[in-house]
Amino acid sequence: MNADSLDGLLRNFAVAPSLIHFGPLCGEFAATLDGDHGNVHLIHGGWADVRHEELPAVYITEPTLLFYPRPLAHWFVTDAQSGADFLCATVAFRVSPANPIVQALPPLVAVTLSSAPEMQATIDLLFAEASANRYGRKATVDRLFEVLLTQLLRKVLNDGMMSSGMLAGLAHPQLGKALVAFHDAPGQAWTLQKLAEMAGMSRSRFSQVFKFTIGETVGEYLVGWRLALAQELLRRSMPLKHVADKAGYGSPLALTRAFRSRLGVSPRDWLQSEGSDAIAWNQTGAAPSSRASA
Repeated sequence: MNADSLDGLLRNFAVAPSLIHFGPLCGEFAATLDGDHGNVHLIHGGWADVRHEELPAVYITEPTLLFYPRPLAHWFVTDAQSGADFLCATVAFRVSPANPIVQALPPLVAVTLSSAPEMQATIDLLFAEASANRYGRKATVDRLFEVLLTQLLRKVLNDGMMSSGMLAGLAHPQLGKALVAFHDAPGQAWTLQKLAEMAGMSRSRFSQVFKFTIGETVGEYLVGWRLALAQELLRRSMPLKHVADKAGYGSPLALTRAFRSRLGVSPRDWLQSEGSDAIAWNQTGAAPSSRASA
């Protein structure tokens, strides 16, 4: 696996955790669901029975990290008297569910802390900061959660936890080279031949292995990634012309055609449907006259 496999992914599609609970929880209680946000829970002491309507129950008897990349109703049952020690956050993903991280992960990733000693220092610091009454407590905990989730994605890649999808492709010794190159420079004019050369494979072999591992053709993957990136950049108030360049389209018109073909709407209509007034539009890609927080 290339050491930089996550860089392009997290640079373009950052996660944003937000602390919602620290301390013991007793009896039965439901997890907080917030729009399109996911959830992350650290159960650090005690036992917990994690129940779902759509997934099998998970019984926790040792310190465990639970990560739900997409909204999924779940609730916990713990000892009614002593409870269990929780540290919880919601996790925001832009352009969900088009975000490649969201698409690449299963509904639940569960990791026992004993199997992840490389995360222990971050977890210790997380609990120390969460329990202290210091200036900037929540901001610090949120950043540490971000580090922890990066370490979790690293573990998913290192341990080969995904058998298919984009993360399986990144972990592949040959496909990963091509994916990293594309993720790092999506604005380049990538062709099947260039990507196959990056992977050290023939075009036919590359296409075959790519489809088998990732679950879609090379062309489908490039279009999906570029449009997800364009959506993310639009949400950041980037002018349309710059979005088209960075996402690998030759002009705002080409980007608009891609939006209409894949999503059925123009970039402007999509952004308005997101409830954002972050950019003042014109088809020349001029800078916006005002900005708002996305």
